[in-house]
Amino acid sequence: MTTDPISDYLTRIRNAVKANHRIVEIPASNLKKGITKILFEKGYILNYKFEEGVDSAKDNNIKIALKYHPSTKIPAINSLSRISRPGLRKYCSHNNLPRVMNGLGIAIISTSKGLITDKEARKEGVGGEVICYVS
Repeated sequence: MTTDPISDYLTRIRNAVKANHRIVEIPASNLKKGITKILFEKGYILNYKFEEGVDSAKDNNIKIALKYHPSTKIPAINSLSRISRPGLRKYCSHNNLPRVMNGLGIAIISTSKGLITDKEARKEGVGGEVICYVS
């Protein structure tokens, strides 16, 4: 049992990228599924698959195929960092949403409209909890 499942999710991806693994398997939750979908839509991962457990919801997993550039074998994900954590939540209004690497990376924001990136939140004019930075 981890106290911060989102940090565990990001750490598993970070460790798999550093070890040059092709696939990483992570226990599933709705928030993790939403983050995975955003990473896929923005081109940070190659593909993903949600596996349903036979016994119960505890057995649900997410299989993520990591993305590497074909010629240089450099990973598409350079850095993943957790911003809002259980001990210190970070919230931003739509006026001062963060820009990751001056717009080259993304910030994943949990809003009343669901999980969206910082660019989408600026366009829709909503703020929320800053989950993580991806670049």
